[in-house]
Amino acid sequence: MTQSGHDGTPHGAGAWMDWAQQAMQQWASAMQSLWPGGVPGGVASPMGGMPDWGQMAGVTDVFRQISGQPVQLDPKAWVEIQQDYLRELGELWRQGLQVQPPKEDRRFASDAWARNPVAAYSAALYLLNARTLMRMAEAVQADPKTRARIRFAVQQWIDASAPSNFLALNAEAQQKAIETQGESIAKGVQNLLHDLRQGFVSMTDHSAFEVGRNVATTEGQVVFENALFQLIEYKPLTPKVYERPFLVVPPCINKYYILDLQPDNSFLRYAVEQGHRTFVMSWRNPDATLAQATWDEYIEDAVIRAIDVVREIGRAETINALGFCVGGTMLGTALAVLAARGEHKVESATFLTTLLDFTDTGVLDVFIDEAFVRYRELQFANGGILPGRELATTFSFLRPNDLVWNYVVGNYLKGETPPPFDLLYWNSDSTNLPGKWYAWYLRHLYLQNELCQPGKLTVCGERLDLGAIDIPAYVYGSREDHIVPIGGAYASTQHLGGPLRFVMGASGHIAGVINPAAKGKRSFWTGPEGHFPAQVDDWIAAATEHRGSWWTDWAPWLASHAGRLKPAPRSFGNRRYRPIEPAPGRYVKVSAEAALATLATGGTTV
Repeated sequence: MTQSGHDGTPHGAGAWMDWAQQAMQQWASAMQSLWPGGVPGGVASPMGGMPDWGQMAGVTDVFRQISGQPVQLDPKAWVEIQQDYLRELGELWRQGLQVQPPKEDRRFASDAWARNPVAAYSAALYLLNARTLMRMAEAVQADPKTRARIRFAVQQWIDASAPSNFLALNAEAQQKAIETQGESIAKGVQNLLHDLRQGFVSMTDHSAFEVGRNVATTEGQVVFENALFQLIEYKPLTPKVYERPFLVVPPCINKYYILDLQPDNSFLRYAVEQGHRTFVMSWRNPDATLAQATWDEYIEDAVIRAIDVVREIGRAETINALGFCVGGTMLGTALAVLAARGEHKVESATFLTTLLDFTDTGVLDVFIDEAFVRYRELQFANGGILPGRELATTFSFLRPNDLVWNYVVGNYLKGETPPPFDLLYWNSDSTNLPGKWYAWYLRHLYLQNELCQPGKLTVCGERLDLGAIDIPAYVYGSREDHIVPIGGAYASTQHLGGPLRFVMGASGHIAGVINPAAKGKRSFWTGPEGHFPAQVDDWIAAATEHRGSWWTDWAPWLASHAGRLKPAPRSFGNRRYRPIEPAPGRYVKVSAEAALATLATGGTTV
């Protein structure tokens, strides 16, 4: 039932039980180290003394197992941590069963916690232990990557071990069980069995959505397809369109319709409404036929092929292009290949939350080292497919309280059905990756960071230099992005060779990008023209905040590179590239599980 990935994160429904049990064991071991001489008789004592260095050695041994590196704790910090812990625990004991859990932590915000003295005490003790464990992790004397790995692992233990995750300790779930006469528990068991069958924790009511019916509904036609992608052309919504067509390259790690969820938050529909003849690549969910597919094939036969087809359909020498996340990395790679060939096919490029320089990869860096990459290379040496569910689970555990434990508690302990939410439906609709593509991506980009080093990387037979991409570029980063940190997104400004505009939006990787202009939410920041210091913090210091969506800044920028207006086409495609089927097409409707099933049968899904 439980499978752990090489990075140590649990994969698969039901893994949370084992993960939490392990976390509790690690917790007990770590907290015992704070008592001089250990916990007498298993009963905690608030009486303190000088630190027991043998116990501290036990903590460093746990941290060494996490990081794979010898580590030391700062002795001065260790004394302070121990003394503060004993003092705060003594104060907690004096309050006894009168203690109240902090309302600012939503896990314990319900009145049920406050009305249950034992539950309130357990929550307060948990929060004290959590703070102390993180201080212990911060006291590690090691290189930044080792420290980050230890912090990440300790945070996983902390989040998994919260009393709210266990029915025996969750006062709110217990109250609901009493009020419903046990019905919530019975429903929770049903939800657990359902999620075990489907292989992942439900985040939304999947029955409420269907691709093509109420998500991915912008009208269009598939006008080209090959083994890697379908190309969708959207119906114009304005009497005139710009002469240069607009191509969107979404990430192949996810399905494209994050950009076309509902009409009122569809980025693709917004582009069409601005008068752009808009095309999007819909990636095939890799199955047995793509078990040997490589990064070079995705660049030559997908991104560059799409550029050529859009140029031909639009009868344009050049087009405008946009890449989102990994789609932006692939677009940047394709543009560097074209630049090396001396071919000018793209007039301007937009990069949304994109890494071209992988120096700053945020929390994902804790997984990437030579051993991990080598493991993946050996795993996929003869081809194969990386299951989309494995990636989805790993990304969920980057924000475990929001994307894992919140649903464990709601679905299983309270017996609730998650409400319909289009973004979370998309988030659960995972995609696989070709194993060779994935291993190459890890080696050459995440680990060795070769794309931003002129002449270091060869793709499609060409040595790449991002500086040779001399076209105008709009670079966007989200301030609170945990997948592409704002510094990582900004780093592209130090390598691209053309005129640049950098914009920072509020919120995270998805919510920052999908911020409809009509709703006027959040903020975005722009800097002085041509001002791109080496560090993003220096750019932010000089930036100006604007209320609303960055879409309103991007739209006139793109229009300035789109050419003149001309009558909108009355049909899709052209004589060579005729409509194949209505949008959203077949490829996007194939599930990761169905695609994986072809590996056993040797068949195909489309």
